[in-house]
Amino acid sequence: MRRDMVAMLAGAALWTSAALPVAAQEAEASIPAPLTEAPLTETPAPTPTAAPDTFAPISAAGVSLSDFLWQARPVVVFANTPADPAFAEQMAALAARWPDLAERDVVIVTDTDPADASALRRKLRPRGFSLVLIDKDGTVALRKPFPWDGREIMRAIDKMPIRREEMRRKD
Repeated sequence: MRRDMVAMLAGAALWTSAALPVAAQEAEASIPAPLTEAPLTETPAPTPTAAPDTFAPISAAGVSLSDFLWQARPVVVFANTPADPAFAEQMAALAARWPDLAERDVVIVTDTDPADASALRRKLRPRGFSLVLIDKDGTVALRKPFPWDGREIMRAIDKMPIRREEMRRKD
């Protein structure tokens, strides 16, 4: 009985090693091709003078939360790679609502390189994809481990005390 088991395992090992390249090729063929849309451009530093209707995410490299204190509400989008589908979905949702978000003093900051740990990555410590909304006073107002619709982000901002005060002063 032991010989039968050894023979069976040896046969399974031969089958597995022979089938492995074929299985790897099949798996590789089933991976969808990357999207061919124009890549999102990231500017290297905060640009408060940029036109509010221009969607221009800022790279987290060299950026500190103190750069935005009492000036803007950073929405930081983390991912392990720019090819992450959740990252692409989140950026599309933000771009779709950009004029309304810009009206709320939102600045989009992206970090898609965990190997080069930015100051924001070290401070906020995301795991994989993460969306972090920070209020003008520097406090973390919201963390989401999945993409969030731009309308929901705007609702969350409109509920913040600082934003309510801004709206009251505007009227």
